[in-house]
Amino acid sequence: ELGRSEPVGCIDPERTNLRGGSIALGHPFGATGARCVTTLANEMARRSAQLGLVSVCAAGGVGAAIVLERP
Repeated sequence: ELGRSEPVGCIDPERTNLRGGSIALGHPFGATGARCVTTLANEMARRSAQLGLVSVCAAGGVGAAIVLERP
């Protein structure tokens, strides 16, 4: 149905954007990825999480993702 949103899955909100995205964290020009990875590493340590994922987009349709794993 056009103009109507439908849920497409069940994603636990406790597992996504725990500290917000780039708007909530700030958007330091040229350092957004580093800011997101640092926030993820700190949050993983705080929660004793084993795995974490960061994805970022850039101009021109470029994107990157990184998975962090704690030893």
